[in-house]
Amino acid sequence: MHKAELIEAIAQAAGVAKKDSEAVITALENLIIERLKQGQELTLTGFGTFSARTRNARMGVNPQNPSEKIEIPTVIVPKFKAGKTLKDALKK
Repeated sequence: MHKAELIEAIAQAAGVAKKDSEAVITALENLIIERLKQGQELTLTGFGTFSARTRNARMGVNPQNPSEKIEIPTVIVPKFKAGKTLKDALKK
């Protein structure tokens, strides 16, 4: 499912206009991004938790020249941990 399909599905399920549904999805995306930039977590109880983790620097291999070693820098990456309700729904 793509973003446009998600917007349409939410609009139909909630009985609201696509424009309103799109505004809510965009606001949610922006809120999650801002929280993660600030180093905070965002928890949707039962659904899951969004967080930002630091991936340490490490040595890697240049894919164009496998004999050459390259240093991969430290980077902050997003992480999602599924909540109990979501996990249980997928088990059935």
